[in-house]
Amino acid sequence: MRGADGVRVAVVADVPAVKAVTDVAYRPYIARIGVVPQPMEADHLANVVAGRVFVTGEPVIGLVVIEERGDHLFLDSIAVHPEAHGTGVGRRLLEFVDARARALGLAEVRLYTNALMWENQEIYPRFGYEVVERRVDGPYDRVHYRKPLD
Repeated sequence: MRGADGVRVAVVADVPAVKAVTDVAYRPYIARIGVVPQPMEADHLANVVAGRVFVTGEPVIGLVVIEERGDHLFLDSIAVHPEAHGTGVGRRLLEFVDARARALGLAEVRLYTNALMWENQEIYPRFGYEVVERRVDGPYDRVHYRKPLD
């Protein structure tokens, strides 16, 4: 079922596309951060089966991986195919995440990004996210964000 925003829950048949879009979106960061970004190592099948992955496009050009965590919705990953950059796909996905959190009765969305993915640190504040903290988790230096929803 596709929502008005063109975002739908992923199905098992989408797993290869989810992996491909995630890989092409995150691959450029490997050299910069010195490790493989965590979304590239995710168990995409398990996430899809758990209902955590939502996709847009035919073929898939963007996706989010989200998880309900008590009092907030955690945005685990957002990936947009480079060929779709600048077309509003990321904005639609972030708006979908907000709407999903509200539909679940959650008061905020949380996420983190690698400190060396500076593009994200310019984007998230424009969508209402505020920095909560920066901390190192294993090989990852992460900036944590939250977005209160009204």
